[in-house]
Amino acid sequence: MKQFLTIFLSASVLMGAGLPSNQIRGAYVEARTADVFTGPCFANSEVELVGDLAVFGWKIDKGSFDGVDLTGLGIVAAVKASGTLGDVHHNAYPVRSVLIVDEKANVEQRQALQNFAKRMSKDLLHNVVRVEYAPVSLTFANEDVHSSKAILKAGKFAAIETRPIIDGDHLCSNELVWYQPLTDVKHAMPAYALAHNYTGNALGTTWSSPEKRSAFVGTFQYND
Repeated sequence: MKQFLTIFLSASVLMGAGLPSNQIRGAYVEARTADVFTGPCFANSEVELVGDLAVFGWKIDKGSFDGVDLTGLGIVAAVKASGTLGDVHHNAYPVRSVLIVDEKANVEQRQALQNFAKRMSKDLLHNVVRVEYAPVSLTFANEDVHSSKAILKAGKFAAIETRPIIDGDHLCSNELVWYQPLTDVKHAMPAYALAHNYTGNALGTTWSSPEKRSAFVGTFQYND
């Protein structure tokens, strides 16, 4: 019996050692067509009318997914939902999406990036209608993610530019984070979207939704 247990445990260790490694961290930005930092009166005026469109993206500082090193690479998603994203009272599904994968990635990395994005965003990327390849960049003022001053670019397809929330953005004095980030994050702060656009042709619509309290800037970390 002892010999059997020893063999079983040794086999388990070897099998575990052969599993792909998922240890990855980096920065994240998103923007929607509805305010995420807002008061009830503004939120109720937008729900089910806007907020069905969003762009979000990750820049990987360090790590691997599916055993593939993704350090320095990025991926961006644009989504079109059937309702206001994040609304707990209505179903926003089905959701159609486009992925813009960092063109610097090799074939193996491109697949791992897509798998990573789908894992981090739950069911939002269940129906990917097109995958594009383009330069992906995410930069911060003074290289400080906590400044909330970020610029996300995905080639000619999508872009977000943000700044911190300031006193002048408190229009009714009882604002709060009305919707949570669309994907798994370690930490995120609401931000003001100076620019937010998608110009691809795979979702049946394009949009530009600047000057809204509609963004999040943060960090992510995934381990399993």
